[in-house]
Amino acid sequence: MKTYETANIRNIAIVGHGGSGKTSLASAMLFDAGAINRLAKVEEGNTVTDFDEDEIERQISLSTALAYCEWNKTKINILDTPGYGNFINEARAALHVSDAALVTVCAVAGVEVQTEKVWEFAQEFSLPRFLVLNRLDRDRASFQRSLASIQKSFGRTAIPVQLPLGAEKDFRGIVDLLRMKALVWKGDEKGSFQEQDIPDDLKGEADEARNTLVEMTAEGDDALMEKFFDSGDLTQEEIMKGLKQGLLSGRIYPVLAVSATHNIGVHALLNHLADLAPSPDARGEVRGKNPASGNEVIRKISANEPTSAFVFKTIADPYAGRISLFRVMTGVLKSDTTYSNANKDTTERLGALSLLQGKNTESAPELMAGDLGAVTKLRETQTGDTLCDKASPIVYDALTAPEPVISFAIEPKSRGDEEKISQALQRVVEEDPILRYHRDSRTNELILSGTGQLHIEVVVGRLKKKFGVEVERHPPRVPYRETIAASAEAHGRHKKQTGGHGQFADCWVRFEPLPRGSDFEFVNEIFGGTIPKQYVPAVEKGIQDARVKGYLAGYPMVDFRAAVYDGKYHAVDSSEMAFKIAGSLAFKEAMASCRPTLLEPIMNVSISVPDDMTGDVLGDLNSRRGRTQGMEKKGSQTTIKAQVPMAEMLSYEPTLTSMTGGRGYFHMDFGHYEEVPSHLQQKIIQAVKEEKEKEE
Repeated sequence: MKTYETANIRNIAIVGHGGSGKTSLASAMLFDAGAINRLAKVEEGNTVTDFDEDEIERQISLSTALAYCEWNKTKINILDTPGYGNFINEARAALHVSDAALVTVCAVAGVEVQTEKVWEFAQEFSLPRFLVLNRLDRDRASFQRSLASIQKSFGRTAIPVQLPLGAEKDFRGIVDLLRMKALVWKGDEKGSFQEQDIPDDLKGEADEARNTLVEMTAEGDDALMEKFFDSGDLTQEEIMKGLKQGLLSGRIYPVLAVSATHNIGVHALLNHLADLAPSPDARGEVRGKNPASGNEVIRKISANEPTSAFVFKTIADPYAGRISLFRVMTGVLKSDTTYSNANKDTTERLGALSLLQGKNTESAPELMAGDLGAVTKLRETQTGDTLCDKASPIVYDALTAPEPVISFAIEPKSRGDEEKISQALQRVVEEDPILRYHRDSRTNELILSGTGQLHIEVVVGRLKKKFGVEVERHPPRVPYRETIAASAEAHGRHKKQTGGHGQFADCWVRFEPLPRGSDFEFVNEIFGGTIPKQYVPAVEKGIQDARVKGYLAGYPMVDFRAAVYDGKYHAVDSSEMAFKIAGSLAFKEAMASCRPTLLEPIMNVSISVPDDMTGDVLGDLNSRRGRTQGMEKKGSQTTIKAQVPMAEMLSYEPTLTSMTGGRGYFHMDFGHYEEVPSHLQQKIIQAVKEEKEKEE
């Protein structure tokens, strides 16, 4: 495999709202560059970058896929990312290792929710951005309407470098505003075109659009601006220079016209990527930290620097094992070489390096600074880790994964899968850092958390298809608790005579409520040896066993003190078991007088929504017994802080998505316990009773 110098590499992340044609565009780019031999289609399930069974079945991208092609002696690494909200963090991770973003916008719908989200991600990493108006061949597609949507959202510096020829089904090519020529599609899927003069009916619009483009490109360069004022125009080379400067500085966002499925405009797009998109070294330096001292380390993106690579994604393959995708940050990464994992202070022996073409690989002996590649079967290295020369250690900042917003309880369908499920979940979590799983100590359920219901559904599908583990999912049980609201004294007496040694234990216990969060406290107030000290712990054990089973609805009893203060024993018939039973009897007797009540977990919730939807969201929170703690405005978004019972939040994610059209998001964590309103307690108790009856 040919080794590409850093200056001849372009790392491009294709991002945008779901359904805007990202995968189709990647397919057309690979086909036109000769990397594949046919124009693959999402509908036919044969695209290079959507190769997972779930992706083919659902016809949407679920994770970032890496591919590459060569165009004009330039290697273009393509990161095809998901555009649906549940998987949008994949796009953020891809942009983190890219040098430019190709933001696709559907020419029918214009700027949508996730278009704005990926734009924010690109801003976070200060990336140059191209805007691709795709699907111009569709019914109701409009270049002008979509351009207006883009400029309203992202500003007037989103400037066309092309105009479409024809509209909807008659879309047949583009007008190149740099060379003032029409590129007319020949009507085949090869992307072939003829260069012609601009049609007369478009000449005036093209002249006006070119003048706007020339003026915009000249604004950032005094010499170009002076020439523009003197002559009223710039040469193609001067426009390209101004565009490249403006793109790199984030001042200009070129807008291109494309139909990926018909392969119209893709040749011109590839030309712009090769000519205008920055190479890795054009974007300046990289910054990391010395893992030993914590001091900042700054390096040039150059093959002459010490070697370092950042692992940005892990793929759990049931056959190949762990596949680590990386970006060579500095130096030259070589196959069959040992490097240091600076995060874990271990060494890793790298086998053969690979270039990924979707799921297919091609071996590479070495990769230069800025290039993207993969390696299999690293022992310790995970997503976010840095590999480097041991003599020149450096650690690059890893992305922080957002908190999950929805959880489900899962259980294996067959007992034989109980041992396999934890191992399979560990592999899946390596692949997807947003996922969380844990065993809830309060309900003993295995809880799987993710970004949304679709996210969890996909993970459950992967567990079955990749690792042969079938699970059932259901909403997690709310971990209610029980407590007491009043003090009481109770007598526990256990006496049994069956011939030979009998059983005898007698104890008096005082039960008192404690402040919320105190759990349980046991006090020994026995004086005078009315209960021998060796039997007192048995009384506590009996109360402990009884409180775990609860009194009202089978939930653990918390926030109370039990003080044993009197009792009797028999020198022959008393035993630890007898006093344990007596302690549990005292607990049960006391509960009738202690005014037992139910507690529910209250979650701290943070919700970010567009300003104009705040009222609807607040109204919905009130209906969920939520208490607003405050609001904070950030740009066009408002963040609402609230405390809401967990029971009311189990189905919140789809509701918020529906209310805000996917533009709202939230996260929550446990806050504290509070008493359940009395009118709801009986419903909860009755539901538990009915569930137990069904089980019996």
